Amino acid sequence: MRSMRARLLLILLVTTGAAWLSAAGWIYFSTQAQVEQVLDARLREAARMVDSLLTDERIEVASAAQMLPEAGIERDWGAENYSRQLSCQIWSLSGEMVGRSEAAPRQRLAGEGEGFSQTVVDGETWRVYTVLNPGRGVQVMVGDNLKIRQSLVNGVMMGTLFPMTLMLPVGGLLIWLAVRGGLAPLDRMARALSARRADDLRPVGDESGPAELRPMLAALNGLFARVEAAREREKSFTAFAAHELRTPLAGVKTQAQIALASKDPEVRARALAQIAGGVDRSSRLVSQLLDLAAADASEDDLPPEPADLGRVLEDAKRAVEPLRQRSGVTFAVAGNLDGRVACNEPLATTALKNVLENALLHSPDGGCIAISTASGDGLVSVVVEDEGPGMNEDDIEHAAERFFRGQTPLSSGTGLGLAIVETVLKRAGGTLAIANRPGGRGLTVSLTFPAA
Repeated sequence: MRSMRARLLLILLVTTGAAWLSAAGWIYFSTQAQVEQVLDARLREAARMVDSLLTDERIEVASAAQMLPEAGIERDWGAENYSRQLSCQIWSLSGEMVGRSEAAPRQRLAGEGEGFSQTVVDGETWRVYTVLNPGRGVQVMVGDNLKIRQSLVNGVMMGTLFPMTLMLPVGGLLIWLAVRGGLAPLDRMARALSARRADDLRPVGDESGPAELRPMLAALNGLFARVEAAREREKSFTAFAAHELRTPLAGVKTQAQIALASKDPEVRARALAQIAGGVDRSSRLVSQLLDLAAADASEDDLPPEPADLGRVLEDAKRAVEPLRQRSGVTFAVAGNLDGRVACNEPLATTALKNVLENALLHSPDGGCIAISTASGDGLVSVVVEDEGPGMNEDDIEHAAERFFRGQTPLSSGTGLGLAIVETVLKRAGGTLAIANRPGGRGLTVSLTFPAA
């Protein structure tokens, strides 16, 4: 059953029906027990009254059984006068019947004992109360047919359950109306969302709604906020990417036109060199844009498998090897590379590759880049130190912003490298730290990952 309204209505109807049946059963057995107690008390009173009349010798033994209807125990039970269903027998202690009421059977109603007993007479069960009167030498028995008792209980139950049964359809209608009214806030929210435009991601507000809807509204508004943030990132990404790609492509086109128009080999060579540089810069920008898109792709990925730190470093070094060979810079690696970090391995490699690429671009030819690792307190750090000019404090503060290239940008820089690194580290639960080296030249970039 896919309808929440139908499921809730069915649950309420079933539970209400079960409660009704339980109440009916309890009323039936409770009424039967109470009626049994009342009728047993009437039997006992009737038998003792007849015995009292005999003891006081206010009536003859033979006619005592006929006095039962006038014994003062009449009660109107509805369809029948229960007192007229009582039967009385008087037996001598020697075993002879000396009197009986008109409706009493001729067969003995009870045995020799005294008190309550049940006897089957002519296929019918009788409830009997017996009183011994040794002074008059008789045994007084007053009983009633259990069939009459059961019809009395059934009459009481019908009088009780009939109006309850008539109320069941009314109860079902009230339950349906209650379910409909209780789910009305959901219908209102659905109508409000259906009326929105596709680009309307404002939070859904329903302060007057029930408390049960607030967690769902909070989750929905959180989703809207994340979608809005993703859209803003995409718009910003697209605008910046278009701007950054337009410049090198325009430069490549201009240099190509110069090369085609010039007959001077030197001018043509310079133009071709500029074209090659522009293509390299565009290629690096496209590569970094793809890396940034991968880092931003989803915030709902499954937990990453631990990445091997040594493999991450080797893959990052391999990715920047062509650039390293052109500049003649060397890598000096120190520390334990056997650790594992809680980060997606391709993303961790991308982050470290961008740091090494920045270090190579800013290091002088023939320089050295120091790479060291450290671990402790559940964290693993990778520190990259170059021998470049470093950065002023204002640039360091904004270095991880997208497309920020500082006050003295490189011609081949795109302003995305450290932004990619920070995005990867945030997703992994790590941190990025940037500072100038104590010696005065060079920059220190620290990548801190949670240890696996």
